[in-house]
Amino acid sequence: MRLLFQKTFAKLTHLQRAGGNIVSSSEETSTQTSQSDMSTDYQMGQDNIRPFGLDIHNPVFVISSLIIIAFVLLALANQEATASFFGWLRPFLTKEFDWFLVGSVNIMTLFCLALIFLPVGGVRIGGKDAKPDYSYPGWIAMMFAAGIGIGLLFFGVLEPTYYNFSEGGAARPLGIDIADNPYIGVVGTIHHWGLEGWAVYAVVGLTLAIFCYNKGLPLTLRSAFYPILGERIWGWWGHCIDILAVFATLFGLTTSLGLGAQQVAFGMNEVFGFEQSNTLTVLLIIGITAIALVSVMMGMDKGVKRLSEINMIMAVVLFFFVMFATGAVTAITRYVGVMVDYVILLPALSNPFGRTDTSYFHGWTTFYWAWWIAWSPFVGMFIARISKGRTVREFVLCALIAPTLVCALWMSTFGGAAIDMLNAGGAEGVKATVIDSYKPEGSLFGFLKELPLYSIVAPISLVLVVIFFVTSSDSGSLVIDTITAGGKMDAPVVQRVFWCTLEGLVAIALLLGGGLSALQGAAVSTGIPFTLVVLAMCYCVYKALLTEER
Repeated sequence: MRLLFQKTFAKLTHLQRAGGNIVSSSEETSTQTSQSDMSTDYQMGQDNIRPFGLDIHNPVFVISSLIIIAFVLLALANQEATASFFGWLRPFLTKEFDWFLVGSVNIMTLFCLALIFLPVGGVRIGGKDAKPDYSYPGWIAMMFAAGIGIGLLFFGVLEPTYYNFSEGGAARPLGIDIADNPYIGVVGTIHHWGLEGWAVYAVVGLTLAIFCYNKGLPLTLRSAFYPILGERIWGWWGHCIDILAVFATLFGLTTSLGLGAQQVAFGMNEVFGFEQSNTLTVLLIIGITAIALVSVMMGMDKGVKRLSEINMIMAVVLFFFVMFATGAVTAITRYVGVMVDYVILLPALSNPFGRTDTSYFHGWTTFYWAWWIAWSPFVGMFIARISKGRTVREFVLCALIAPTLVCALWMSTFGGAAIDMLNAGGAEGVKATVIDSYKPEGSLFGFLKELPLYSIVAPISLVLVVIFFVTSSDSGSLVIDTITAGGKMDAPVVQRVFWCTLEGLVAIALLLGGGLSALQGAAVSTGIPFTLVVLAMCYCVYKALLTEER
């Protein structure tokens, strides 16, 4: 699926015209009127510097890269201090800023839902005569693939079973007893992978799409703030916004890469008998980053294209294998039931005040919202690119509802089946990795052990995790490179190689300096300040929509 991410981004290279705006000749006429209130003399790349054949935005590239390199060196040189710091940071932030994160995501969700019914929902991305580039199935599939990363494989079994069977029920959403709702863990998981998380992506994606296709500004985060800052977006205000977007994207991405590396290391132990250790995890990150680098240098068609096609087929096959192996009728019935419960409990799950289920609320919900927000520049930039020709109403409905339904189906099928097995006294592998000894990276393989053909399915799942890892790293480096090149899509390949390498180094530094808690702490620490950026985007895009023809 990441193939589609890169293919659509590649098309942007021929859409740049002399004035620096990312608008194709066929779209220029339809966007002239709406651009009049946001006209600018800014030339794309005018602030770029080109040492040694590079094409980098000054000072965004220089400042962000130097700070991240310094972070890697300090983290590797002071691993114990890093572990101690991030071990303190994540619980502190998720506790102290719980109301801010949850309240902000609620605002984003309500804003998106309001766009469906408001008159501005009839505005078309790209102008009133713009036509969609992709069919509905392809468009929705690409949005879904961009947003999930490696999360479904890592958390699909882990989350529902942990919520249901955590010691004393401490992590159960809203404190609901499993006697009253045997699948409350699945409902709590869907909350984190459902409507509100996708609303974050929708806000960023819609904002970037409107300012790129309708207003003719470069496809970079600073462009969204033209209604507030005007020409100042090309100065230090804009630099700060883009630098913050780089930090949020990189740390959000390295969290996923670190989780994936841990899961691959466990799978290597299961399939090939390699001893699971920090050394193995670091070697895996280096090896898989090297594969991603080869993919970057080979180009889209010869590299990520083939990997992504294999990835998509394998994911679908794995899902249907699990669904039929655990009972298709049972899976569908369970899915309908948990979706009804999710809708009923959504207001209570979204309440930011007076919560008594603090383990679930602080340990999971606030982390997830910070993580989704940290990922939002990455995913938002992608779904903005593929959504030209859709109305705002179409965009919001498909960006929220369709991915929510698919994520819920996956979580219900994997997590619900694991819960049934545990209730029946089985699933010893899940019990060992989730309940008896918390090793979240092993939950998927512990679950698959209970199903037929494990010797075949386990290696396939391992390869699937690796491909997710590679394509995420490759695509993430493209997004960061775009931001640090001032919105250019045709920057030299060596710049993407640089960011791809740096992503791997950050993941290694965080894993050695605190493991999972360090990865999550880094995502939260960047997600919280970037929340302010996304909230401001709600205002900016609404103001821009008011100037558009409907």
